[in-house]
Amino acid sequence: MERDKRLPLTETVYYILLSVIEPAHGYLIMQKVEELSGGQVRMAAGTLYGATENLIKLKFIQQVASEDSRRKVYGITEKGLEMLRLDRDRMQHMLNVTAKLIT
Repeated sequence: MERDKRLPLTETVYYILLSVIEPAHGYLIMQKVEELSGGQVRMAAGTLYGATENLIKLKFIQQVASEDSRRKVYGITEKGLEMLRLDRDRMQHMLNVTAKLIT
């Protein structure tokens, strides 16, 4: 089976997708990315803006309705979830092969 050309996801994209499994606005996404990555990934607002625009174009996330009209809220799409699963499986395979070879 041929691997999807959009894989591997970048670390930042991977954490953004995880961050919007439950809908979140920009600032919350930045906080979640930092928390989920154990402080390894920190995003500036401009980086997040560019990333969310790209992820919307790829149909990995979508803007969702929000009670606060001042904030854009994003949620993951089925396509985004599928990409997370595929990349998780890719990384798990790498870990399994590595564990067999490195003791």
